[in-house]
Amino acid sequence: MSHPDRRTPVVMLAGFEGLAATGVDHLARMLRYAPGTVVVRHDLSELREGVVRRTVSHMPDEGATPVENTTVHELAHGCVSCTLRADLLPLLCLLAARNTVRRIVIALDPAFEAEAVCHAIEQVPVAGVIGRVDGPAGRDVRVDAVVTCLDARTWLSEALSEETLAERGLADADDDRTVAQLAVGQVEFADAAVVFTARDLDGTDAARLQAVLDRLIPQAPVAWAGEPNALDANGIEALLAGIPADSRRGRIFDAHAPLLRGQPPLDVEHGVALVEFSTDRPFHPVRLHEALDVLFDGVVTARGRIWLATQPDEVVWLESAGGGLRVGGAGRWLAAMSDEERAATDPDRRALAALRWHEQFGDRDISLSILVCDADPNEIRRALHWALVDDAELLLVHGAPELVAQWEDPFGAWHSDPCEDGSEADSAHSASPTGERRTKER
Repeated sequence: MSHPDRRTPVVMLAGFEGLAATGVDHLARMLRYAPGTVVVRHDLSELREGVVRRTVSHMPDEGATPVENTTVHELAHGCVSCTLRADLLPLLCLLAARNTVRRIVIALDPAFEAEAVCHAIEQVPVAGVIGRVDGPAGRDVRVDAVVTCLDARTWLSEALSEETLAERGLADADDDRTVAQLAVGQVEFADAAVVFTARDLDGTDAARLQAVLDRLIPQAPVAWAGEPNALDANGIEALLAGIPADSRRGRIFDAHAPLLRGQPPLDVEHGVALVEFSTDRPFHPVRLHEALDVLFDGVVTARGRIWLATQPDEVVWLESAGGGLRVGGAGRWLAAMSDEERAATDPDRRALAALRWHEQFGDRDISLSILVCDADPNEIRRALHWALVDDAELLLVHGAPELVAQWEDPFGAWHSDPCEDGSEADSAHSASPTGERRTKER
């Protein structure tokens, strides 16, 4: 017999700049009219000075004037991770303990990534809250929906951009995230999206953007609106009610989850298409390093698992957005594990691996999903095929791995960028594996 989930639901609102940021503010204002809804907003514009402004607002009674309380918090180390750990997560636990709070709406500052916030809710321990046993905020709250706002006039160009957040003045120089990474990540993680057009969007541009969204978030309901104020509270609540029951709702998928979720269109529409690349032979690391340049132009996002000839035990994860790309470690192949380790892995992963198990190489393979917008799918496939080991090299992979291990490998050293206190669990850059980060040469 299942028990009802009594945790307080959380709705996250994300959006980048322009109409998207305005849309987040508007949706937050509309949602706070619902009884028992509290809206939380962190302003990180002064984060580099170690200052965070937090606003908490709600409607005390129907028809009353909204109550807003803004406080200023100084952090010893001004970073997004510290803001999450020191302020947002404890606040969620405190709000969830109040009987009057039925729903929490988090209007995310653009520097926050919804995926990282959801990861922190589930994984980062919250300590020192009076009357509460230490543990993750996920014991008290659950993510009910992530809603992303888009400015239809600028989002696609941002998704294809090579500009970094630091270059746009939105982050410190040591923050190497790109505008595209943030723009694409906000949408890819969404359970629903609201597209604002300001009524001056060309029909062809709108159709192309819709084609991208159909392939990036095929399960998510998408509402198109003109100006942000065109969407009222009833429309927003209807959008939330229309989110499918099996939507991700804050879940973090690991590197071995299916790359294509839902039923995205597989045809070409307005220059937009999904390219799937799968093979059971490894990449040559040097040739792959050269071939990856093909993912920098006309590619919205690419993601997937890689088998490198020089790293036969390691699953390598690749993810890109626009002109930026990450390659990093994502655990080990089942074939490289002991029987005990293999038995402890996810049963679904083992079942899928058994369907394609190779006598010599086990579950090692390459599986990539690439969303293109005006890039040539055939050119991408040719470049990736060229990067694979040839037949003679494959014989060495099987028969002389000690020789293959001596090949030059540009991907040989993974690194992560945790907060300076050494904690990796609350990295706010991404919940995905991290390693070498590259951007398009300019």
